[in-house]
This record gives sequence, C-alpha cells and structure tokens, in this order.
Amino acid sequence: MIAAPKRIAVWSGPRNLSTAMMRSFGSRRDTLCIDEPFYAPFLDLTGLPHPMRAEILACHCADATAVANQLSEGPAMAPVIYQKQMTHHMVNGIPRAWMKRVTHVFLIRHPARVLASYARKMETADLHAIGFPQQAELYDQAEAHTGHRPVVIDADDILNEPEAMLDKLCSALGLEFDDAMLSWAAGPRPEDGAWAPHWYDAVLKSTGFGPPPGDLPTLPAELQSVCDQALPIYEALAAKKLA
Repeated sequence: MIAAPKRIAVWSGPRNLSTAMMRSFGSRRDTLCIDEPFYAPFLDLTGLPHPMRAEILACHCADATAVANQLSEGPAMAPVIYQKQMTHHMVNGIPRAWMKRVTHVFLIRHPARVLASYARKMETADLHAIGFPQQAELYDQAEAHTGHRPVVIDADDILNEPEAMLDKLCSALGLEFDDAMLSWAAGPRPEDGAWAPHWYDAVLKSTGFGPPPGDLPTLPAELQSVCDQALPIYEALAAKKLA
C-alpha cells in the first residue's frame, strides 16, 4: 500500500473525452483509475431514470459519504489515484469537504461538441444535464478548498496535440510524462463502471486518442439554445486553460 498517493479528481461533463483520458492515465505504470464514483449516489438521490440505473445501483456504492471518504482517505494501491469525476453528479446530499484533500483538474470541451455527442445517447439535453454550471461552481469550490488555482485543460487541445498537452498536464500535476499514455488496448478495463456498455462503445473500440476535432458541428435549434447558454461558462474556464 502507498502511504501518500497523489489523488487527482478530474472534473468534466458527459461526452467530454473523459473516458479516453481515464484510459490514458490508466495506461501509466503508477496509476489506478476510479470511474465516476458518485454515479450511484447521484442516481439514488435524484431518482432519475438513467440507462442501466438498476445495474449501476446493484454494482456500485450509493452511500455518498462512504464514497467521499474512500476518495480522499481510503487505502491506495498505487502512487497515483485518478478519479474520473462528473460535474453533474454533484447534487445536494453529496459531501464536498473531501475536495480539500485531493488535486483538481477541469477537463473542458466546447459545448457544441458536447451536445452533438450527448444527443446521440440521450433524447433530451439541458444545461445542467451537460454539467456546465456545475463545472464552474466546482472550479470555484476547488480553488477555495485547496488555496490553489485548479488545472484546466481543453479536450480539443488534447486531440490536436496529445503528447504535448499530456506532457504539460503531467508537469502541472508534478508527474513525469509516460509515453504509455498515448495508447491503450481496445476493450473493457477492470475500472470501467457498470454503465460502460451504454456509454463507452467508441472508447471500447479505441486504441488511442482520436483525430483532431475539425469544425464545430451544426446543432438543431433546441440544442443551439443550450449551447448558447453554456458558451460563456466554457469561455470563462477556457481563459484559464493550459496552452
């Protein structure tokens, strides 16, 4: 067991390159990954009918306090503990004091790209479902809890320059870059949550980061309205990103 692991909470909304980033860090020789630890507490507290709800609650701990304690103080089996955290999971009833004891990264993505991808998995989308207001709130809380400005990194920058941006991210976190982060084996991983069959189809087939993202997608009117609401939040965080 590791006496003082580096615990890293990486915050994003859905459809934000977050699973590929978990794959990347999971390819490091020194890192253990935890996949969306508050998903089951979120479902339990909200009662929302998400895909695979029953399977998620059956397979994962729904006690938010127990999860928070594990994330910040639980035994560590690796020098680096990478937590893939979803901003929209942090509803009322989920503790936040544990955030004082971990290092925070905010993974951002242009809302047009998020919405185009999200709409392929869910019938409806709104601002809170894609986690943008929560991401801004959590950024402020992380800064207040730790006394340090959290790291911000943009998914498009990673796709454009995977090696360069991962090197910068590792440096900001006090880690050595490991070129194993650039590729991984296709298929499931032990850390994947019970929701993987619904959400991870593309990542399960992947062996590395995808191509550069290209032009922004054109959205239907109802999604463009959500995009317009999310854009100022994205731009405020993008002004603080690694470059």
